[in-house]
Amino acid sequence: MTHAPVRDRDVHHHGHELPASGSALSAVALSATLHCLTGCALGEIVGMIIATATGMSNVASIGLAILLAFVFGYTLTSIPLLRAGLAFAAVAPIALASDTFSIGLMEIVDNAIILFIPGAIDAGLGDILFWGSLSFSLAIAGVAAFPLNRWLIARGRGHAAVHRTGIHGGPSPRLVGAIALAGGVFGAVVVIAEAVG
Repeated sequence: MTHAPVRDRDVHHHGHELPASGSALSAVALSATLHCLTGCALGEIVGMIIATATGMSNVASIGLAILLAFVFGYTLTSIPLLRAGLAFAAVAPIALASDTFSIGLMEIVDNAIILFIPGAIDAGLGDILFWGSLSFSLAIAGVAAFPLNRWLIARGRGHAAVHRTGIHGGPSPRLVGAIALAGGVFGAVVVIAEAVG
């Protein structure tokens, strides 16, 4: 489905009414959280692959993963807006307003968990602990970011900036939610098995 080009000055006229409370607000917040989680996961995985392949230190690999989480998150927000005809100058502040706090919180939680799980920071791409701890930490980071996103959207901030445009894109929230749930369960099993074993 294609959207008609949207002029910068028309953004607020074509947007959807933002929910202020209840299940409608929770649904928008969940969608926003899953969107940011997608960017975080892609950035973390690509960052860790690059860091492992190039032999980066743990600190450098964490820094690269965080940087790429923001890059992927902002890109996932920007592409549908750019395709709809918005100028980059209009898209950049929307992406920054939409994703910065959510991705920031996810990255803090995700990396804190990785540092807390014994051996996770040193696990390589071929280790099940790497994938398990990453899956577990991202799922917990998503859970932590949901109330923040809900609070921001209720106040017309955060993902509300994208919602107001009426332009949505990216992977299906149901698909991302199912993958996040499966990843969280897989990660919890791996982390528990490593702790017990």
